[in-house]
Amino acid sequence: MTVVEVELPAERSRLCELVLRDLPEWFGIKEATAAYIRDVAKLPTFRIGDDAFLSLKLHTPLASEVCVMGVRRANQRRGLGSALLRAGEAYLRASGVEYLQVKTLGPSDPDVGYANTRSFYLARGFVPLEEIHGLWEHIPCLLLVKRL
Repeated sequence: MTVVEVELPAERSRLCELVLRDLPEWFGIKEATAAYIRDVAKLPTFRIGDDAFLSLKLHTPLASEVCVMGVRRANQRRGLGSALLRAGEAYLRASGVEYLQVKTLGPSDPDVGYANTRSFYLARGFVPLEEIHGLWEHIPCLLLVKRL
């Protein structure tokens, strides 16, 4: 499995749309999905074929965020997400970034799919900082962070 950086902005958006449309239970809010598709064009993005991608948002010289990551359903639980995260972390370390954060659905919502998402990040060294209510309308947001 080879992770490569996506250079062309239009290709970043195309790949994002392809993968997110395959995952409506995670990316079913039309406006949010459209924003991801639009925004990744400007963000460092990594891919594994047309099966998975990761886009990073740089907030400060020392802090970045997993803006969006997706693995098409047929290829989940095969290590693609882990490989993308390792590549993204290496890219950030090489740029001097020290912290990586991710936001996901908080544990006060019983969604099983997102429980798996939280477990994925926890197993890769992220720690939960806070569940925030009000950041996303009617949706609890869990902020996790990892020191690179």
